[in-house]
Amino acid sequence: MKAMNKKSGGSSSAKTSKSRKLCLGIIYGGKSGEHDVSRCSAASVALIASKKYNVICIGITRQGLWYVQDGIQIEAHPAFGQVLSLKETGTWLINMHATTDTLELYNKKTGKSVAIDIVFPLVHGTYGEDGTLQGLLDMVGVPYVGPGVLGSAVGMDKDIAKRVVQNSGTVAIVPFETVRLADMASLNDTLLQKIAAMLPVFVKPANAGSSVGISKITTITDLQKALQKAFAFDTKVVVEKAVDCHEFEVAVMGNEKPLASAVGEVIPQHDYYSYEAKYVDKDGAKLAIPAHIPDSLALTLRQAACSVYTMLECEGMARVDFFVDKHDGTIYFNEVNTLPGFTSISMYPKLWEYSGVSYPKLIDTLIAYAFRRHRVKKKMVKAFLSLKK
Repeated sequence: MKAMNKKSGGSSSAKTSKSRKLCLGIIYGGKSGEHDVSRCSAASVALIASKKYNVICIGITRQGLWYVQDGIQIEAHPAFGQVLSLKETGTWLINMHATTDTLELYNKKTGKSVAIDIVFPLVHGTYGEDGTLQGLLDMVGVPYVGPGVLGSAVGMDKDIAKRVVQNSGTVAIVPFETVRLADMASLNDTLLQKIAAMLPVFVKPANAGSSVGISKITTITDLQKALQKAFAFDTKVVVEKAVDCHEFEVAVMGNEKPLASAVGEVIPQHDYYSYEAKYVDKDGAKLAIPAHIPDSLALTLRQAACSVYTMLECEGMARVDFFVDKHDGTIYFNEVNTLPGFTSISMYPKLWEYSGVSYPKLIDTLIAYAFRRHRVKKKMVKAFLSLKK
């Protein structure tokens, strides 16, 4: 593990040649419950990146339709202040026959086309953060920021991520049970007894972020309602013991040798760090950057963050979150966020800013890591011809 400072990390030229700027495609919106959060993150990145890069904004509607936008258009939002606009601009198709390392899209009616050198995926939640979008970009052959298919898929699934970390023995895991949609009709007594023994518990969709669909319950009679709420967002739900704890977050970046930021603490002013506390109520939580903790604990959390990052096959960037029990000091892995928020109040860029990496420098560095990974992948053998004896 290394600490990032102003002089470390990757670098990337803003130009692909002397004649033009690097074309950065920002994909945002999407079909998940985090659609508006995504548009807010995209607005922040687009406004800052446009000072150096040729930014092309590609919005995905809640119905899954892709629209290349005309420039960077910002609009007001009641909860997020400002978000990137998303307007219908005709039928856009991806050119799957492109031979260059670009994402080429063209308008079916007008014939207008755009060629994107690198993509910054900012589609939070399902269909954008879970490996599906990353798989498409891999098939096209364009470099993109953040983890690949495996890291994204494992990191998005709270159940699988917890099991991987638990099996490694590196960091403790808060006791939890997994419930699938097919189990809803007849929850067995053994499972109900296990959940009852953990009360109070959090009921969470396994594949969702931003605290979407989460409930905290104190009695088993509330379980059915909480499960129904969570199952509206996923077919698998994690039921996790509520621990009286401090919540810490570490920003990580890099490929083979990850770098850890300073540690930040989230101090919810509500019962827990809900969607409303994160995005609706401006006083919903306080962020302590850096966290007011002993240096030894900060070092332990940063080392654990890098270990988890590597273990879960993360690349480029991720935010790793932990709980620390207020009574006995046990450190628990909470979750990894492979596409952390990039809004003006998001912890990921704020942690790096405190650690000496400005928002513009952060974007440059993440782009450099993406190109570096792409170059490595291009060198891999794509075909194998067996030799006859």
